[in-house]
Amino acid sequence: MSHPVDPQTPAISLLILDCPHCATKTAWQGNAHRPFCSARCKLIDLGAWATEGYSIPVDDPHFAQPDEHENDV
Repeated sequence: MSHPVDPQTPAISLLILDCPHCATKTAWQGNAHRPFCSARCKLIDLGAWATEGYSIPVDDPHFAQPDEHENDV
């Protein structure tokens, strides 16, 4: 359930933002799923975090995964 923006509501009293997942305009006030527009977008984002979809690539050798053949003699 999204929280559509009412064009009659003054913008000063209502904070409007884009859902980070689908970019739907949604109100901050009264939105139980903020900053998302719905529970669906919130769960999709949580799933991306859980599967490391937002991981940052690392070039530092100290943090690199060990080579699987490194211990072979």
